[in-house]
Amino acid sequence: MPEAVLLTYDEFEDLGGESKFERRAGVVATETVAAELVSMLGAIRGGAFAPVVFGDGGEAEAVIMSTSQYRQLRGDDEPPAGTIDDPTRRVYASEPLPTSRAMTLDEIAELMGPEAVRDLEDLRRADDEIP
Repeated sequence: MPEAVLLTYDEFEDLGGESKFERRAGVVATETVAAELVSMLGAIRGGAFAPVVFGDGGEAEAVIMSTSQYRQLRGDDEPPAGTIDDPTRRVYASEPLPTSRAMTLDEIAELMGPEAVRDLEDLRRADDEIP
């Protein structure tokens, strides 16, 4: 069962992580993460872990956080009691909405713009040329 999540700093920043969490100050070196990983996992298990931003040369590249913190970052619901907390196996409702309808490839290309329509026409011409 996963105990921690590793994500890019870009994703953390895009989802508002800096404003949602108090995190360990600064950018931690990769070597420091390697040396402290066991104690970080202990803090995660104990529920007292602040996300850690790390990277080489002081440049933020990735973030380590608990699975619960990752859910909060994404705005996901808490899993029901007794459910294995595994973000990699999370399932989302994927049923069509009542207003959903089938679309043709031409309609999708039109929504994407004139360049997509031209590309689709080019692909169809190329396909017609194949014996």
